[in-house]
Amino acid sequence: MMILGIVVFAFGLLISIAWHELGHLSTAKLFGIRVPQYMVGFGPTVWSRRKGETEYGFKAVPMGGYIRMIGMFPPGDDGRITARSTSPWRGMIEDARSAAFEELEPGDDTRLFYTRAPWKRVIVMFAGPFMNLILAVALFLTVLMGFGIAQQTTSVSSVSQCVIAQSENRDTCRTGDQPSPAAAAGLKAGDKIVSFDGVSTGSWNQLSDLIRANPGKEVPIVVQRQGKQLTLHAKIATNQVAQKDSSGQIVQGKYVTAGFLGFSAATGVVRQDFGQSVTWMSDRVGEAVDSIAALPGKIPALWDAAFNGAPRQADSPMGVVGAARVGGEIFTLDIPATQQLAMFVMLVAGFNLSLFLFNMLPLLPLDGGHIAGALWEALRRNTARVLRRPDPGPFDVAKLMPVAYVVAGIFVCFTLLVLVADVVNPVKIS
Repeated sequence: MMILGIVVFAFGLLISIAWHELGHLSTAKLFGIRVPQYMVGFGPTVWSRRKGETEYGFKAVPMGGYIRMIGMFPPGDDGRITARSTSPWRGMIEDARSAAFEELEPGDDTRLFYTRAPWKRVIVMFAGPFMNLILAVALFLTVLMGFGIAQQTTSVSSVSQCVIAQSENRDTCRTGDQPSPAAAAGLKAGDKIVSFDGVSTGSWNQLSDLIRANPGKEVPIVVQRQGKQLTLHAKIATNQVAQKDSSGQIVQGKYVTAGFLGFSAATGVVRQDFGQSVTWMSDRVGEAVDSIAALPGKIPALWDAAFNGAPRQADSPMGVVGAARVGGEIFTLDIPATQQLAMFVMLVAGFNLSLFLFNMLPLLPLDGGHIAGALWEALRRNTARVLRRPDPGPFDVAKLMPVAYVVAGIFVCFTLLVLVADVVNPVKIS
């Protein structure tokens, strides 16, 4: 089952990459840009077939993909490719420029990428990450609305016998502890709370907020027990409880004084409606953005986990190998097959969301770097038009290639570090 999970994840990875490149390909062809190659993977070609003017194929290393568009960079200042320079930085620029024109054919002068209006180039470069975003949203909605997700419910799992401040981190009552309102009211494990103080309770977050907002108040609580509804009465205690953020998640290590009933909510698989799903996805996007911003700060812990035997943090950066291992692990969990499938689809959806956000970083050689270059060109040209100055012409993105090589080098080093950590000290979910 572990091997099956890894293989299925690899297939999902290939689909995600092919889907990404299809976005670039379709919009490039829409705007008349010639695309000689559409490839999934890197390295030696395993299979390919030419259809029309484009070669479609798969390569040996399924760690990415690309389409080759002619004329990605404009010619040099002299209107052609400048001779190879002995300067390493100039050499990088001219090598990139040369590669952009190496497959030029008669009639291609009007089909070069750089000759397209900036807004068209933005669409072509944005289309790839956008396809990943579309796939992520579709997969998330499938799980949230079709399978449901595990979350706390309004059912009672256990009842506390006394009032204990959550900051004390204990679950044993001591002499002198105040009896909990839930125990005093007769609440039992298995009860489902239907309403609180006359308000119907459809979710745990809603019920939790109602309890917290009514310290010291005696309230009627309607519960469903063994198919019948009973009305209990409880005087809500005042206690120190964990702080919640705007999305209802517990903030670790922070506490507030609020109302306290004294029971643990049962966890169940709950289907979400469309509005709840949108809210859930919005929260995940925010968390993903925060995670990307926090990546540099996680490198020391990642290094220690890879080379010094330190524990691997649960929120540690994880690469394709680590994600594949998690995919395999999901298939070995002792949970219903539907939940295995839901978790796996969530994993692939999260991978696609990461691809979207990562590729939108305004850095070459990422798609976001080319988008930033096109937007800068549009700003320069429009400013010149307003000020009645000569058109500055296309922005020469090739001049940024030295920076792109540095960025790519950093990415490669980070990827290798994550790879080592994923192999010797992987993130585990069980």
